[in-house]
Amino acid sequence: KSRGNHINAQMNKIPDCTRCNNGKAVVKRPKTGEMMCKPCFYHVFEEEIHETIVENKLFKRGDKVAIAASGGKDSTVLAEVMTTLNKRHDYGLDLFLLSVDEGITGYRDDSLETVKRNQEEYKIPLKIVSYQELYGWTMDAIVKQIGLKNNCTFCGVFRRQALDRGAWLLKADKIVTGHNADDIAETVLLNCNYKFLFISYSIFY
Repeated sequence: KSRGNHINAQMNKIPDCTRCNNGKAVVKRPKTGEMMCKPCFYHVFEEEIHETIVENKLFKRGDKVAIAASGGKDSTVLAEVMTTLNKRHDYGLDLFLLSVDEGITGYRDDSLETVKRNQEEYKIPLKIVSYQELYGWTMDAIVKQIGLKNNCTFCGVFRRQALDRGAWLLKADKIVTGHNADDIAETVLLNCNYKFLFISYSIFY
């Protein structure tokens, strides 16, 4: 009984959702400071993406859109949001998942299984392109030639090109990729660092 009272007391300390005033808040949005329940957070998150799509005219009806799918959290959320908004707002988009198999033993197998589950859940086609298919060699074969140094740089460039080639093979009009705030911050900082190094090199050399 005392344990139950303790749990109830803890629940009473959780603030109500500032959007609907019905559910208990589960997240505080850093962007706005709002305390939100899960349904309200999902809805606001999705509708902000919808507003961005509409305001910037990112798609037109009939577009064939490739969703870059790695099986990770960002691309899985992207697939969920794109299929949800396409139905909710009747964009009229032809969506499909596009994944890349780099040919790294023990690395991509599990995530590709996640992508296949996403295909079944969202009922959209899936195309998997491989380095072997596109370039004639796997990432494992590249590492044997160049060693481990800078192999991530090579792989990143090849993967992006593989997405472009896969989209071209399937005659896609657009490619969408999922990113989080950490990705954006990292890109900004790397660009600032690169600019600083370039200026320093120009001054001293």
